[in-house]
Amino acid sequence: MSGPVVHGRTGDGRSGRVSLRGGDPVEIGGYPLEERLGSGGMGTVFLARTSSGRPVAIKLIHQQFAGDDEFRIRFRQEVAAARRVSGAFTAAVVDAAPEAEQPWMATAYIEGPTLTQRIAEGGPLGGAELRRLAIGLAEALRDIHRVGVVHRDLKPSNVVLSAEGPRVIDFGISRAVDQQTLTMTGRVIGTPPFMSPEQLQAPRGVGPRSDVFSLGTLLVYAATGHGPFDADSPYMTAYQVVHEEPSLDAVPEALRAVVEPCLDKEPEGRPSADELLVLLRDLPAELGGTRAGAPGAGRTRDMNTQAHLATGGAAPAASGTEGAGAQAGARPRRRRRPVLAAAVAVAAIGGGVAALTTGAFDGGGGAGPGGAGAGQSTAALAGALPDGFAPWHGTVPGGREDIPDELRCVVRGDALFCGGGGVVATRIRAHDGSRVWTVKSPGVPAQGVHLVGATDDTVLGYRIAAQDDPESPRSEVVALDADSGRELWSAPSGGQSTAVTGRTMDAVVVGTAVVTVDDSNSRFEARDAHSGEVRWTTPFPAGTQCAPVPLGSRLLAMCAADAEVDDLRVSRPTLRTLALPSGTPGRPVTVDGPVVPVGAARGGLVLLSKHYEGPAPAGYDGVARFDPDARKVTYARFDKVYEGTSGMADGTVYVSGQAGLVTALDSATGRRKWSRQTGVEGASGPAAGAGALFFSSATGRVVALSPKDGEPLWATDPRIDALTGEQDASPRVAVAGGAVFVAAADNTLFAFDARRPPGSG
Repeated sequence: MSGPVVHGRTGDGRSGRVSLRGGDPVEIGGYPLEERLGSGGMGTVFLARTSSGRPVAIKLIHQQFAGDDEFRIRFRQEVAAARRVSGAFTAAVVDAAPEAEQPWMATAYIEGPTLTQRIAEGGPLGGAELRRLAIGLAEALRDIHRVGVVHRDLKPSNVVLSAEGPRVIDFGISRAVDQQTLTMTGRVIGTPPFMSPEQLQAPRGVGPRSDVFSLGTLLVYAATGHGPFDADSPYMTAYQVVHEEPSLDAVPEALRAVVEPCLDKEPEGRPSADELLVLLRDLPAELGGTRAGAPGAGRTRDMNTQAHLATGGAAPAASGTEGAGAQAGARPRRRRRPVLAAAVAVAAIGGGVAALTTGAFDGGGGAGPGGAGAGQSTAALAGALPDGFAPWHGTVPGGREDIPDELRCVVRGDALFCGGGGVVATRIRAHDGSRVWTVKSPGVPAQGVHLVGATDDTVLGYRIAAQDDPESPRSEVVALDADSGRELWSAPSGGQSTAVTGRTMDAVVVGTAVVTVDDSNSRFEARDAHSGEVRWTTPFPAGTQCAPVPLGSRLLAMCAADAEVDDLRVSRPTLRTLALPSGTPGRPVTVDGPVVPVGAARGGLVLLSKHYEGPAPAGYDGVARFDPDARKVTYARFDKVYEGTSGMADGTVYVSGQAGLVTALDSATGRRKWSRQTGVEGASGPAAGAGALFFSSATGRVVALSPKDGEPLWATDPRIDALTGEQDASPRVAVAGGAVFVAAADNTLFAFDARRPPGSG
């Protein structure tokens, strides 16, 4: 839930209110509390009453942020911005205490669903309803801009559809036009599908017409159920915002004529809020709906811009995963790799680094550091460093240097092998960061598609064809000689795995074999990793789509019925063994789903049970364990739903929330072992080694936690500006002895001694 106002319904139409919990205050600022309305990483919102009985929503900031000077500045700016606006089209501030020991703000309580919920439940708007929304939002922007405030985060989850008309909420990252923009170290703040080009490129210069651009994207979303710059990956959504023309074919023609100038790449080419309001008032009373047969007609997409309490923190993860991209329409029988460039890391997708140990799968969970406090020690961290090691950092150029992305790495002896972000693979000397060889991918990087893996003599990565190369396969698995980087062989690769497993597992390395899905998504193919010789092929069971799942030195197939893949909700997947020498499948075992494979423990596969609220996934509520020898699945429930990025290390499940809360859970019983609030949003992890757990974000900030109780050992400062908030990112950290290797945005890599981390924050 977002900002100072929390609406009264959840995404499935049920009441979003819950009773007060133990430890909740009974009053705030003299206002007696009645119920919880919602909670997020930055604060909790309560329903309270004034002395006259009027309902108010009170946002109480979490205690751990109260001592953060930067956060207090942000919160003071939020209160000031909200107070400057009249409240006719927003949520009026009733009271606030930004300087209190635990800051809080009370606003008028507005009953109603968000626009995100309305579209998810009822589909796109049309006719008079759409016209009223457009005019109401333009009036709200006019009201906001007239008092010199720029909202900067106008998106569907920040629009509440009250009985009186739409209200714009959450001024958590707004600013007054006459203020300097607060520099948020290591973060680009906003929600990319609804951000303006200048907000993505130069956030310090954002003005009122940035909000007009965001309103244009929001109206397209309201009219069609998807945004004007949607792509298969949020990387590319961000790029298209900056460089490509919007997709407006499905927008009613009368509204399109108004929306189009709002989406001009240059701020001066857009109308002001006052000018926009005049244009909207001239629209016909009945706008009509989307034209039949138009691209996107009848589609709905929940962009996962669900409200959150981050008061301007990390952008929520967007629903642009490769497999899940089929939300927009047709059945994803073949996943095409992206054909447009990418710029900013924000997506929700598992990474492409297949599990090479029994501890974790790609798509591992993570959270960022909370800052190393006085007295915290690195004494527990141990491990030999590579010979001649010294801290280093560098950048690996990719095939498309205008599209920086992220790499993922594995360590083999004195070599670091990395891939992703326009790089099939690169070999780097672990001790000093110098590059031995690099093989580039000519196409547009695909979010989450990184390195396949490595054996003793072979490195395997993905190559994506260039947009102007229709003859080459859209995506290939490429084998490279580990010593020279010479290409050994390549094979077209399919792309159905994310729809089946929720993780990118189009190809996995098991022993000396690499197992892929063919490009027609109809069978498994196993090859010798070095020679490329086909060892066996095994067709998928009739009427199913499958993905390979490594289990230590064994291989499993996870399959789902075509109908469930079409519905984008796999509820009854099956698991079976695949004999590595022959590919012979074992008998299937059905799992009560939906579930996501997350790792291995004691010879069994661990899966997390996905929790849904209405049509949208909303975290994990339990764990399942598949014993391939006994052919049994056992289940255990969590004590509550845990939202965030999932992963495993040393037999323990970790879920890290978008605002930095890391929770350790027993993979057998589901019992919570510990929770630790850290201070970096959108981190990946875990990676285990040197006696610690490591989590890091796209900014390059790293935290080391004690596996025993989650106690922070240290945390580093950000190394690069990047958009945080990515969910289900595969681990960005690799550990060799006492050396920590970290991947960050813009194909950045750096390494340091775990016992002597860079300047902590």
